[in-house]
Amino acid sequence: MHTPRPGDSPLAALLGHYAVGTPLGFRPVAEGLLNRGYEVTTTEGRWFLKHYLHQSPAAIAFQHRVTARLPRHGVPALPPVAGRDGRTARCVGGRWFALFPWVEGTHRAGGELDHAECARLGALLGSVHATLMRLLPPVQQPLFTPAADAAASMAVAHRLLEGIRARPVRETFDELAEHRLIERLRMLRRLAHRRPPDDAAPRTGYVHGDFHPLNLLYADRDPVAIIDWDRLAALPDTEETVRAALLFFTTRPQGTLDLSRVRAFMHAYRGIADPGGRQLAAAVRRLWWERLNDFWMLRRHYDESDHRSDPLFASAAALIVWWTRNYDEVMDAFVG
Repeated sequence: MHTPRPGDSPLAALLGHYAVGTPLGFRPVAEGLLNRGYEVTTTEGRWFLKHYLHQSPAAIAFQHRVTARLPRHGVPALPPVAGRDGRTARCVGGRWFALFPWVEGTHRAGGELDHAECARLGALLGSVHATLMRLLPPVQQPLFTPAADAAASMAVAHRLLEGIRARPVRETFDELAEHRLIERLRMLRRLAHRRPPDDAAPRTGYVHGDFHPLNLLYADRDPVAIIDWDRLAALPDTEETVRAALLFFTTRPQGTLDLSRVRAFMHAYRGIADPGGRQLAAAVRRLWWERLNDFWMLRRHYDESDHRSDPLFASAAALIVWWTRNYDEVMDAFVG
């Protein structure tokens, strides 16, 4: 951990705007696309300092206003700390920062949760969606939301496949990517007629935006904090629910979905958020179709030379194959 000296760190100067004691050290703890973070130790305790990379001041202010209200309604969000002047976000050298309380806790994968805990997780996400809908203005519903175009997706797959085959030196990742691209092209040709109608998109609500095991902290067996509200937005809430179930309950690296845990999760979610079977069915179908047409991990690997998502590829590619083969059983787990 870096120990600051008086005047030698803009982060130390930033801490002077808060009544949190004298800074003793900083340690980087997170890096992401939207922010990076530091554990801050002061004479009065520990804190989390978030550096926003690409978010606008208006978006940050919106997130802070919402998360400040959520704990009063039973949602364990983590509001930012207000500075001596009452502000929760500060700009230093053109960069935006916010300070949050440090929460002691652990992350738990979905496979570690028993069925009662899966139900508690579903109820928690349901309370997030239901509370956001109560607290925030009504959302205008779109008339049409275009689904992915299979022809365009196949063109991307063919381009990636040609690039892999032209590589002078092939690695294990290339072999797997080639196999999965060939497989996906066959699936897209066979299933193109199952493209969801543009006028059958699930409803728009409000979402946390990134609800997965690394953004939920547990103390023993109890969830105590939902963190990282950077993607809070008006988006289809039922799609977030389906996506969250995939993130928590997909067995890796096999790429299979634990349907008994999904059922427990969804039963409790529906008891709180009550989206209706048609909404959930539309979300399952739409997300299945988008995953079938999605090559973002391979585009990041080959087009951007960014390999951060490589460890996720094997499981994600296997999941869409398994999901397609077991489509009716998966649908029943979500809506039955």
